[in-house]
Amino acid sequence: MAKSITGYDWTTILIFLLLVGFGWANIYSASLGANTGNFFDLNQVYGRQGLWIVLSFLMLIIILSIEPKFYQRFSSVIYVISLLSLAGLFVFGKTIAGQTAWYVMGPVSLQPAEFAKAATALAVAKYVSGIQVNLKEFEHQLKVFVIISLPVLLVMMQPDAGSAMIYFAFIFPLYREGLHFAYLLLGFFAAILFVATLAFGIPWVIGGIVVIGILMFLKNRKRRPNILKYLFFMAVAMIFSLSVNYVFENVFKQHHRDRFNIVLGREVDSRGIGYNTNQSEIAIGSGGWLGKGWTEGTQTKGHFVPEQHTDYIFSTVGEEWGFLGSSFVIILFILLLLRLLYLAERQRSQFNRVYGYSVIGIIFMHFLVNIGMVIGIFPTVGIPLPFFSYGGSGLWAFTILLFIFIKLDAERISYI
Repeated sequence: MAKSITGYDWTTILIFLLLVGFGWANIYSASLGANTGNFFDLNQVYGRQGLWIVLSFLMLIIILSIEPKFYQRFSSVIYVISLLSLAGLFVFGKTIAGQTAWYVMGPVSLQPAEFAKAATALAVAKYVSGIQVNLKEFEHQLKVFVIISLPVLLVMMQPDAGSAMIYFAFIFPLYREGLHFAYLLLGFFAAILFVATLAFGIPWVIGGIVVIGILMFLKNRKRRPNILKYLFFMAVAMIFSLSVNYVFENVFKQHHRDRFNIVLGREVDSRGIGYNTNQSEIAIGSGGWLGKGWTEGTQTKGHFVPEQHTDYIFSTVGEEWGFLGSSFVIILFILLLLRLLYLAERQRSQFNRVYGYSVIGIIFMHFLVNIGMVIGIFPTVGIPLPFFSYGGSGLWAFTILLFIFIKLDAERISYI
């Protein structure tokens, strides 16, 4: 047992504890009210979060006590169970704020979409680490795409576009294991093209495509490039740009359109759909360099930022702990991601490595989107800050996700 304890990566565990502890401190401040009781008052948000933190510690002990081979051997079973839990929402789930995303059992509610990310990570790692799997072949690319797409479709039907978007994180492990860089470049280019069309309009974007295409052709003319290839890619890009407005108006929900319009500056609505972001920016900006002090934030104490203890918890950090406190949280996440990257690269098992990169991708996407949303550079979506935001499902799911990898890493030498 002592050998196993010393084998765990305590640097990662320490960062986890710092994030959870600092997160609880900010949840306490964000939920502080006139009727505040003691720290363990389960009638208060911070009291319930404290209970979930204690239960997450028990959960991680269980995870670390399970043999690592279990996670690979039963990854398919875990994945199927996660799909069934997502499908079961449409029969047994409860609709909250327009989303059928929770199982409610008395005072306890669980969001299976949070746990499905870890299950999908295990399933992807299991498939990609197969003996004859080569991600440079289209057949294998298609199969792994199906594995990722099934939970995405079920989550989109809830509808929960924010959680579905996180599954783009799986591009990181797939790219690491041989998926061609063109897929990553194509996805990035499509996103830029989509936003540019909404921001500047179709004529300007098509004009830009033509200019870029001509410049690229002239740059490579000494190699005698195939002009038909350039014309084909330009035509595809133009067709994509022409389809953006239709997709935006007919596929996106109205509240998604409103949020994009506000971020792109096409609409100003600081009292309606843009209220959360506007108040969050005010709270963060008022914190200055050192902040107003723990529990002393006027915006936070006045509850001007809706859902501040959940998706907008970082605005509390900005107001009460200032630039230095905000930097501390960001640095913690960067250190966590870099440490996980180091751990993933030292794995002897491909299953471990793929799972590790999946963990990195999922945490990175949550971190990037949540912080971007809070400071107003991304549209508002329901994405929690890992280990930091209020919520039992999110905390437990991220704890499971991370500590499965910590267990795999601890047994990397004997694990085959």
